[in-house]
Amino acid sequence: MSTGSPRILLFTGKGGVGKTTVAAATATLAARRGLKTLVVSTDTAHSLADALGVPGSGEPTEAAPGLYLQQVDTQRALERHWGDLQEYARGLLAELGLDEVTSEELTVLPGAEEVIALLELREQVRTGRWDVVVVDCAPTAETLRLLALPEALDWHVNRLLPAGRRLMRALAPVIRHVARLSVPEDSVVSAGERLHTGLMGVRGLLTGDNASVRLVLTPEAVVVAEARRTFTSLSLYGYRVDAVVANRVFPEGGSDEWRRGWVEAQARHLAAVEESFAPLPVHKVPYLAAEPVGPEALAVLAEELYGTDDPFAAPTGEPPLTIRSEGDVHELTLALPLADKSEVDLARKGDELIVTAGSYRRVLALPAALARRSVRDAALRDGHLRVRFEAGGA
Repeated sequence: MSTGSPRILLFTGKGGVGKTTVAAATATLAARRGLKTLVVSTDTAHSLADALGVPGSGEPTEAAPGLYLQQVDTQRALERHWGDLQEYARGLLAELGLDEVTSEELTVLPGAEEVIALLELREQVRTGRWDVVVVDCAPTAETLRLLALPEALDWHVNRLLPAGRRLMRALAPVIRHVARLSVPEDSVVSAGERLHTGLMGVRGLLTGDNASVRLVLTPEAVVVAEARRTFTSLSLYGYRVDAVVANRVFPEGGSDEWRRGWVEAQARHLAAVEESFAPLPVHKVPYLAAEPVGPEALAVLAEELYGTDDPFAAPTGEPPLTIRSEGDVHELTLALPLADKSEVDLARKGDELIVTAGSYRRVLALPAALARRSVRDAALRDGHLRVRFEAGGA
């Protein structure tokens, strides 16, 4: 049994690049190296069980010696984490005249399954049972929205919930009398607070020193371009990327013109990947003759993928966000690898720093030491946004 925090590895990439297969192969390798391993999915497609060649289960079930698969039972977990809130919303909609089936459908939150999978992940980590936890994430766009959710929710909860609770208590008699509608009890509000706390706990785990993301791609122009944007966006939100996996790489050789064309095109894209993502390692997986299904085939793929490297070592290097001080000047540094200066924007609002990179935005709540200071200057250099603060008030 693991006594410390497990190594957490998240795999994401554009749909269809083989991220589930790579995640399953990595988990299989961990188990074969004697590490008690859990592999879970935040992707509602639930294809992990298919890759491992075993039936899925709502509880961790041994798929191979030392390797456990969990396919989250969303409905049961939803009732446990979200039950009070969902029940209140269902009752309120019924009071407004909607039938039971419609009320049930309207209270199923968009993205709820992925959120619940993250909360279940946190529960498993807290058991102390695992040495390695591998997460097969949804395709990149959904993953970015999901990983940005805890901090965005935190911003709203910290500002709205305390005032909202007081206001609701004051207005409850009026609402009941005039509108004849139920108002949320403290247990309902507390359920919302528990959900918020759980998601912040998830964020703490996934941005911690033992967690990292691996980007899976195929050597194609559109896929590589999306992976580059994803690298920037993950860093913006504070998630560490420690490797890139290039999947379905054509082996060299062969005389037919069609294959030679693919090899040459992929070689150009792989050279661009090596350059763009340096100094991250780029692991390559050859285009296999058949789809690897089951632990034996996945183990062979994993050995090919990682070679002599240790894919379960703790990530090295600095986290995406650091704060340092030198004399009276404090510097906040945020990694924004591959970001274009024309797409990065910075704004200060009270004790918050608002950073925009492309179509993604992060609102950073400044620590007290920086909130009391004014921004002296800011610059994007070498893939890092550096913001310097000096005394003088915001």
